[in-house]
Amino acid sequence: MFRPAGELAELVRAGELSARELVGESLARIEALDPQLGAFVEVDHDGALRAADAIAPGDERPFAGVPIAIKNNRAVAGLRLTQGCTLMRDFVASYDHSVVRRLRAAGFVIVGTTKLPEYGILPVTEPRVHGAARNPWDPSRTPGGSSGGAAAALAAGMVPIAHGNDGGGSLRIPAACCGLVGLKAQRHRVSTAPDLGSSPLVVDGVLTRTVAETAALLDLIAGYETGDAAWIPPPAEPFALTASRPPRALRIAFTKLPPIPDAPVDPACAGAVDRAAALAEQLGHIVEEVRPPWQSDDLADLFGDYFAAQVSLGIRFSALNVGRAEPAAEDMEPMSWALWERSRGIDAVGFQLVATQLQARMRVLVGFLDPYDALITPALAQRPLALGSLDTAAADPLETFARSGYFTPFTPILNTSGQPAVALPLFEGEDGLPLGVQLVGRPAGEGPLLALAAALEAAAPPIPRRPLVS
Repeated sequence: MFRPAGELAELVRAGELSARELVGESLARIEALDPQLGAFVEVDHDGALRAADAIAPGDERPFAGVPIAIKNNRAVAGLRLTQGCTLMRDFVASYDHSVVRRLRAAGFVIVGTTKLPEYGILPVTEPRVHGAARNPWDPSRTPGGSSGGAAAALAAGMVPIAHGNDGGGSLRIPAACCGLVGLKAQRHRVSTAPDLGSSPLVVDGVLTRTVAETAALLDLIAGYETGDAAWIPPPAEPFALTASRPPRALRIAFTKLPPIPDAPVDPACAGAVDRAAALAEQLGHIVEEVRPPWQSDDLADLFGDYFAAQVSLGIRFSALNVGRAEPAAEDMEPMSWALWERSRGIDAVGFQLVATQLQARMRVLVGFLDPYDALITPALAQRPLALGSLDTAAADPLETFARSGYFTPFTPILNTSGQPAVALPLFEGEDGLPLGVQLVGRPAGEGPLLALAAALEAAAPPIPRRPLVS
């Protein structure tokens, strides 16, 4: 389970390992480790073995027989789709999400679905309905969120690759917590079909152990689906090919200035940026420190209003799926209800005004970054939080929501600007936990961004890849 997905598929293709043996290994590790880590919502033992039995040696699909886990906010036909919420805890999907369909078509075998915080709101994964997911590097800490179950499953070696998505850092945050690679692709790069025509914030992707795997999977899941309201033309060449070539000399900016003005940055997180910048300079790139124009006094409030509206869309989707005209407070955690109530105070014109103001600020940011090929920031502002640090049932849930931003101030702004960004595990912290940075690319520039990430990955000092619990 710690070998590359493509390498495992080649073993199956050559007949050196059967798909059933490979999937059985994944299921055995889930059975052994998940009671300690709580990564999964549902394990489809029988369905996974049936799918594996249908795969024979010589199968030419690129990932035939490789186990994968799907985050439990994307439909997998025949499995529960809960969104991490009480309202949908027994809802069974009757269809495959477009990303799930593409993964199946490539030969992946779905072994189960992984936990997320309710409606994917928080950067920790402790949903009331399913219980907490734990970080394999230190089970007293969070694996991050919202794709926290996916990160825990992958880091512990329950699966060799895991699906997730990112609406405010939900791939990059757990990647940083668990020592994985997590790419948020350019907005609209991956279809949201059939549930949405498009999404202004959320992009689906995967968690992997290497940049090369991330690039290969982006080639697989990216692209137009019939009826998409927004999409991006494909790149001139596959992402994996671009990522495999060392980049030319680049102009790279770096910053430790958080978008939330009073958010403190842990010295270890700031130090990782300095070390990554020095590494880039050693590779021949021009590197300079900058102060991006992202400390607007009203930016946090604007994003909060915009994010609350997107969460409320998910809440309404949940209610409709279970035949309810309106949700009620008892259907959800207090923080989810508080965001629902917040969004109800914004009318249609007010929402358009919020969106317009955010776009105006992001235009300034993207313009500021235009002279640079990439930007390096901390992936997190704090080390992985202890379980229970963010209480969705606190007396003031919106204060907890605001406080969660101090843990992850560097990620949501890239969902707002739409640019590609990747969390990259380059170092080991003095606390024994993974320590990474975030790389930000040019708009629609995932290929060059991944090429830079691969070069830094190769130049970084060796770090442990397997937590003790595995």
